[in-house]
Amino acid sequence: MRIDAASADAADLVRASRHLIRYSGSGGAFLPFVAQAASGSFVADRSGRRVLDFTSGQMSAVLGHCHPEIVEVVTEYAGRLDHLFSGMLSRPVIDLAELLAAMAAPLTKVMLLSTGAESNEAALRLARLVTGGWEVASFSQSWHGMTGAAASATYSAGRRGYGPAAVGSMAIPAPNAYRPRFRHSDGSLDWRTELDDGFDLIDRQSAGGLAAFIAEPILSSGGVIDLPDGYLPALAERCHERGMLLILDEAQTGVGRTGHDFAYQRDGLAPDILTLSKTLGAGLPLAAVLTTEEIEAQAHERGFLFYTTHVNDPLPAAVGLRVLEVVARQRLAERAVAAGARLRVGLTELAQGYECIGDVRGRALMLGVEFVVDRLSRKPAPELGVAITRRCFELGLSMNIVQLPAMGAVARIAPPLTVSDAEIDLGLDILGRALADVAG
Repeated sequence: MRIDAASADAADLVRASRHLIRYSGSGGAFLPFVAQAASGSFVADRSGRRVLDFTSGQMSAVLGHCHPEIVEVVTEYAGRLDHLFSGMLSRPVIDLAELLAAMAAPLTKVMLLSTGAESNEAALRLARLVTGGWEVASFSQSWHGMTGAAASATYSAGRRGYGPAAVGSMAIPAPNAYRPRFRHSDGSLDWRTELDDGFDLIDRQSAGGLAAFIAEPILSSGGVIDLPDGYLPALAERCHERGMLLILDEAQTGVGRTGHDFAYQRDGLAPDILTLSKTLGAGLPLAAVLTTEEIEAQAHERGFLFYTTHVNDPLPAAVGLRVLEVVARQRLAERAVAAGARLRVGLTELAQGYECIGDVRGRALMLGVEFVVDRLSRKPAPELGVAITRRCFELGLSMNIVQLPAMGAVARIAPPLTVSDAEIDLGLDILGRALADVAG
């Protein structure tokens, strides 16, 4: 008996509800969609229904889905050189380390891992070993992972019910220009005063063991909060005054998405430690930790240990190398700027017609749209935001919605760097239709 695609997908969803652990929090449910294939900016189910992916999978697939050059590399290395003993090197690992070092100098020492949380764990171990401290600060809207030290430095979600965080964990507010805590006389964000106030709180909490501050250049899960021009150098200065290392987590902002190889390059400084993941593997599990020769030498002298099953594996390293080659060859960082400008213009035009769009923010192809009751009060409207993004999905557009206390829902928009103008216009059209249906 022939079963149609819709019935088969419905049966799959029933099996999923029966067997899969739900992992997205109290409000998180799986989408009513079972992916069968993906290509470029689209994901499709068995019936052939296509959904435009405006989050690049899990904010990762910077080259789109199933890019032919990535398929080629995976196919080659799956049949030639996939996995090795962790102490054994391969040419893809050495080549990728050399390329990353050239791109991120003076961060010329590289370790290749699998996930963002794993790279942040390694970075925090490096910082603690080198400084001799144990206290770690981050932003109160941060997301750095769900393992050990990374989870302790994550404040946007997931802290309750799991026991105490690591000793020495502390947070300061991120500089949110739409909801400023400190203001100039014209009402604009006074981020310097806010930063000084935050470090005053750190100084008061510290027991004398400050090790590191870990930050995202754009806080994605925190609501697409872009650190203002000049903020990172000021943050680095305050860290170094206290003997702290600055760790930048560029899981989502790295590899061209913000118009630079790495987002921190806009500010003309390098962190002490850089972590990459998501975008480096373009959707496949690859992460990296980069630091200076000096920090690596100090860590090595003190016996730095971070030994994992898949450290420096050849197959994902070959993928990362090809990702960086494609981004450079096709000038996709420049494309991100042009495509992001087109997208921002369209979102701004929609905002002019809908009072529920309180703010459009972000950088290049990493943008956020915050939904509010009205622009005057800026009162959060999380239910409305969820309804709009749900309607978008029904119409064929996938966007991720972030909901945090004291904020409206923020739709994260981060299409592949390969997104076409026609696909951007299609996404804007679908969002406009969803706004009309939900917000009137």
